[in-house]
Amino acid sequence: EACIRLHLAEEKVCRDITELFRDDFIRALQESFLWPTEACALLLGPDCGHFDIYASWNITLPKVPKPPVVPPTPPKPGSPQSRVLFLTDIHWDAQYAEGSAIKCKEPLCCRNESGTPTWRHPGAGYWGTYSNCDLPLRTVENLLQNVAKAGPWDWVYWTGDIPAHNVWSQTRAQQLNELTIISKLVKKYLGPKVTVYPAVGNHESTPVNSFPPPFVQGNRSSQWLYDTMAEEWATWLPAEALETLRFNCCVCFGCFLFFSRYESTITGQFFGHTHVDQFQMFYDQETMTRPVGVAYIAPSVTTYINLNPGYRVYYVDGNYPGSSRIVLDYDTFILNLTLANGYADGQDGLAKPQPDPVWSLLYRASTAYDMPILFPSNWDALIKNFLTDDRVFQKFWYLMHKGHVSEPCKDTCKTSLICFLRSGRYDLLQQCDLLNPGLCWIKAVFC
Repeated sequence: EACIRLHLAEEKVCRDITELFRDDFIRALQESFLWPTEACALLLGPDCGHFDIYASWNITLPKVPKPPVVPPTPPKPGSPQSRVLFLTDIHWDAQYAEGSAIKCKEPLCCRNESGTPTWRHPGAGYWGTYSNCDLPLRTVENLLQNVAKAGPWDWVYWTGDIPAHNVWSQTRAQQLNELTIISKLVKKYLGPKVTVYPAVGNHESTPVNSFPPPFVQGNRSSQWLYDTMAEEWATWLPAEALETLRFNCCVCFGCFLFFSRYESTITGQFFGHTHVDQFQMFYDQETMTRPVGVAYIAPSVTTYINLNPGYRVYYVDGNYPGSSRIVLDYDTFILNLTLANGYADGQDGLAKPQPDPVWSLLYRASTAYDMPILFPSNWDALIKNFLTDDRVFQKFWYLMHKGHVSEPCKDTCKTSLICFLRSGRYDLLQQCDLLNPGLCWIKAVFC
């Protein structure tokens, strides 16, 4: 009733998502050690209590001193490189319907149930649409066909989020069917010789974000999901990984000290989830000024929201004695939907979709940002350059949205985004909200 009266969503969406989350919510509340005011603060914010899920924890580290810091060094010219394919946030919508309405009452449109388009907006495109829409299966398959031809790949990272954003109406059977179909397509097109390292996305489960910890047993556990993942991914992962996968526990907070303590061991951090093309910095614990690591956040395959489909290719110091294994460069590729769907720029004429659209290079990091190599210090210097050279920042803003952005990022938008880029640690990210508590786009990318 609160969802309906506060107009958080349409009545049907409110009722369906409440029904979907009910059992897990009640079980979690029964098991919780929170006081009522803490639970209220967690759900509704600080107006009704206080609870900080990211409050500092005391963690006892081994009595082994931190390994010596070894500054990164560029590899010798001509050294071998590894080409790494990175796929994330596919979000296949089995109900995607070409010609359906791209504006609708539900949080996800371009579907059979979205209705017919109006004169103001064309219908959903053949390959995808700039709106609150996910992708048809043909676009996912076309992507896999193209990356297969662009190989060979030394290995592949695949960071999950297979299902669509219809989170109010998903079933376990649907989630498993989509997991199985996409996993088989990845195997089909990339072939048996390449190793894929898959990760669990927050959308894999239903209800979304629901990953009960291992002590929850029986039908309310996540065993239904992890067992199927282990079966589908058995060709890529060793037995030990398959065993730990079955007991995976998805949590939103971690020990940021591990990024600092092992800065000379961890050579790359690879993420998806936000759908846009970003990065975040980690700094030393002592002064918070020396850059020690970079979180590379690759763009999504899906169009959700108002984006071109995309994927990433990393170039890593190769497999040879003494290799640093550091990220040397990366390329971001996109499918330009305006061209792929057969629309002229800025026109809504009769569409003539391309039968075999081109996934083109949007940019190479070293060239776009004039960085000879991608060390943490170089990314830190780029952020500083954003503050003084707005032209470079606006270029980043354009590339961040995979070549499809309607307006520049100025004033508070720019300040908050730069804060985000510097805030690999969550407690620092909170400072961005203080700049503008009403800023929705930064919060939206974490939903």
